[in-house]
Amino acid sequence: MSKIFILSLVSVICVMGCKENSTTSGSEQKSEKAQEAQRYAEELGLEYVEPNVETIITYEEVNAAQQAWCDALVEIGRLYDTDGDYREYTEKVLKDAYNFENGKVFFKPTLAHGPQTFRTTKEGAMAYFIGGNDKYADDSGFALKPWVEARYENVGSDDYGIQIYGSTAITMGNVWVTDKEGNTVMVDKTFVFKKTEDDKIRIIVHKSALPFEPNL
Repeated sequence: MSKIFILSLVSVICVMGCKENSTTSGSEQKSEKAQEAQRYAEELGLEYVEPNVETIITYEEVNAAQQAWCDALVEIGRLYDTDGDYREYTEKVLKDAYNFENGKVFFKPTLAHGPQTFRTTKEGAMAYFIGGNDKYADDSGFALKPWVEARYENVGSDDYGIQIYGSTAITMGNVWVTDKEGNTVMVDKTFVFKKTEDDKIRIIVHKSALPFEPNL
């Protein structure tokens, strides 16, 4: 048997062994992350987390993301009202708070109708918040009221209004927005958040509507 054949055989065996070890190592690492996430889910008392999830969103992260959304809405209006660069800031909000840069976002704003009721692009979302887009001629800019205060409250007590499924979380409740004259509007709000690869919490579903008031 030639030396070249023996060396080639040894090389193949080595490559196969190294590949197998690498795969095993990756599987072990994945398993460890899943076990750690499962322990964390148990500590939080989560009821809906499926097995083998590797990433857990916390209640604190979800609440912080909701408050950040409220604060951003007010800040857009403040910048607009003081001749600040509200467009650049809105772009940053849509990049940081929503998942448009990484995947799909379903955005159903409060005051939208007809073919433009549902928005799936960043352009459509930006038009709703600040207007100025001929493609969305009915959008005057919801955030430009301006609103001077915004707060949220999820349904139920404590964190009942938040469901966590691992790297995704769902919230349902209300948002109150107040203008300069002290007028307050309440909207029904459902968000779905996802923890992305850069460890940030971003919105993948935004559903908003005015409460139904039947004619009595």
